[in-house]
Amino acid sequence: MELLLWILAVVLVVAGITALFRRQLLWGIVLIIVGLLVGPGGVSIFT
Repeated sequence: MELLLWILAVVLVVAGITALFRRQLLWGIVLIIVGLLVGPGGVSIFT
């Protein structure tokens, strides 16, 4: 499960960075924050 959370967090952060480059500032920031929260190193919402 922890590996799955890491993969999900990485995908969310990469999608957030991509959104920032596409000038979708708010959506990019939201995706990055959610990615950091979901990751096992952050405040995981699944535990």
